[in-house]
Amino acid sequence: MNPEKGLVLGNYRLVEKLGAGGMGVVWKAQDLKLDRDVAIKFLPEGFADNPERQAFFEREAKAVAALSHPNIVTIYAIAEAEGTIFFTMEFVDGAPLSKLVSPGGVELGRFLEIALPLAGAVAAAHARGIIHRDLKPGNIMIDATGTLKILDFGLARILSPGPQKLVVDDDRTATLDSGFVGTIAYMSPEQLRGEPLDHRADLFSLGVVLFEWATGRLPFGGKSNAATIASILKDDPRPATEINPRLPHHLDRILRHCLEKEPRYRMASARDLREELETLRQAGTEGRGAGVPSIAVLPFADMSREKDQAYFCDGIAEEIINALCRVHGLRVASRTGSFQFKGPAADLREIGNKLRVETILEGSVRKSENRLRITVQLVDAARGFHVWSESYDRELLDVFAIQQEIAQSVVRALQVTLSPQEKGALAEIPTSHVQAYDYYLRGRSFYYRYGRHDIEFALQLFSLATELDPEYALAHAGLADCWSYIYLYSERKDAVRLQAETAGRRAVEMAPESAQAQASFAVAMSLGSHKAEAQAGFEKAIRLDPGLFEAWYFYARQVFASGDLPKAASLYEEAMRVRPEDFYAPLLVAQIYYELGRHEDARAARERGVGLVERRIDLHPDDARALYMGANGLVALGLKDKGLDWARRAREIDPDDPMLLYNLGCIHSLAGNIEEAIECLERAAAGGLLQKGWYEHDGDLDPLRGHPRFKTLLEKMGKADA
Repeated sequence: MNPEKGLVLGNYRLVEKLGAGGMGVVWKAQDLKLDRDVAIKFLPEGFADNPERQAFFEREAKAVAALSHPNIVTIYAIAEAEGTIFFTMEFVDGAPLSKLVSPGGVELGRFLEIALPLAGAVAAAHARGIIHRDLKPGNIMIDATGTLKILDFGLARILSPGPQKLVVDDDRTATLDSGFVGTIAYMSPEQLRGEPLDHRADLFSLGVVLFEWATGRLPFGGKSNAATIASILKDDPRPATEINPRLPHHLDRILRHCLEKEPRYRMASARDLREELETLRQAGTEGRGAGVPSIAVLPFADMSREKDQAYFCDGIAEEIINALCRVHGLRVASRTGSFQFKGPAADLREIGNKLRVETILEGSVRKSENRLRITVQLVDAARGFHVWSESYDRELLDVFAIQQEIAQSVVRALQVTLSPQEKGALAEIPTSHVQAYDYYLRGRSFYYRYGRHDIEFALQLFSLATELDPEYALAHAGLADCWSYIYLYSERKDAVRLQAETAGRRAVEMAPESAQAQASFAVAMSLGSHKAEAQAGFEKAIRLDPGLFEAWYFYARQVFASGDLPKAASLYEEAMRVRPEDFYAPLLVAQIYYELGRHEDARAARERGVGLVERRIDLHPDDARALYMGANGLVALGLKDKGLDWARRAREIDPDDPMLLYNLGCIHSLAGNIEEAIECLERAAAGGLLQKGWYEHDGDLDPLRGHPRFKTLLEKMGKADA
């Protein structure tokens, strides 16, 4: 069929041909039934002749049509007339981004006006498993109001489901043997090589688009098709700031991560890209330098003969992280983020990419009787060269001095200017007693396992540390954390709560400027009626160390229990920003989003959380908390059978744990298993989990509200105690 002006197809009259490309011909049309302008895309002739391909098309097209995002063009319907399949979609009255690129590039504010919504839209599509495969300025429209709209999301896969072999044409386009046509300059290396594609191909194309928007020039090019392909496969682009000096240097790192040749070194996700761009925006808005140095401190390797000093090696790395976190001119990856790479040697470029840091500190420790040998090296993650390295061969008593020297050397190497207060903070020694320090490190190693028996071991070790050094603030903070955990999850008695409060108060009295002490104190205060003190403690901890995950996370939990859902959501969002690898915060905030009517945000958060859980249980299949948190997300996403299977696996690991039972109650409630849900909640309460605020405000439990047994359970709890 040859479409022409005035032709009527069903409810649509063709008005004007808008363009043609590798994915079909586009016309402006009038919807005669709804009296509105639409765009119609006619797919290539003969496209759906094959029944197998027709079925594939219908399945993929439904997924693409389900995309709902303000920056992605909406597909209204899929229709067929006179043997031709076509889409009807939102008509965008505007200009493609290709018409708006300035030869000299743009300043940061204008750059971000396009970059932020573009990255956000791609992230939303990727969260649904939909890849664009042909991102380029010609597929990005800016309408009359300045709103960005991406065209043709997912259509490349619909048109090219099979193997792809590249055939280069004469007009700077490349045709795949499946019929899809793409523009060479925006194609990823793996696309040009005809390799299987995932979402990272879009990130490369997005990097090219953003580089061109930022500078007015393409990052790769040549006088011929072959030269352009060779440039994409082999060349490193010029720094964007050399071409456009108005841009901050931090943008170079962001674009370089998008334009890595190997997908595994590339920016991990469009969500990560958007977060990086948002950090850049905030830095500009707040008048701070956008190029803040960043570092991850990996767990140090245990070089002792017996290989029994892992806790000590981890502790040294953690103390260095804590010291560096107190330097405001430095961005430090969280302990959890860095420590996930413990074990066999990992690719530093890949680690830098995943943690979004420019430098990595790694080291080794050999501890033998009273001697200590520590070797460290600071590495440029992207290029792999050493920035600084040093070895320390000292007495064990010198461990604190060594940690100070390492932190100070890192700061000097990264050219960070310290304030007098920061210099003083780096010189602080947590305790003068080495054995107390050893007990504290052992205690933290058990505490971070979060099992009931592990917490009991940690409690004993923190107690030994405080006996040797009664003024050891962090050991008292550790005691507060243990008692808080016991009160929350196993033994809800006033005597336990008072132990937590006493230890927390002692910690802040001894070290009022310690963010960890303030956070531990705040958690303890939140257990009882001291809500104002808890809030003040959380907020002070955040002021002292905005990167302390525990402060944001436990503050969010307290606020949620009090019923302030919008504030709880914002606090969980900060927790996710600080520790993007954590699965708890996205799965918990998803529930809040849903209750606030933010259903798309809820789905995206759950998908993110479940993905993080899957990575966790691949490495630790016996992590009951990961399994039950992931199970909740799966059931909420409609994957009931898989979710209930994960819930069953979690219960087999620790069948009597009150927190597990509470979460199983939520999971069964969502799944419609009402009686089983109430039974789990009753057992959780009998085991000591009596946070009435959670039972009252948890939306997962809404299906149980009218049940007599649930009402009785709430009545037995008495006065709400979050």
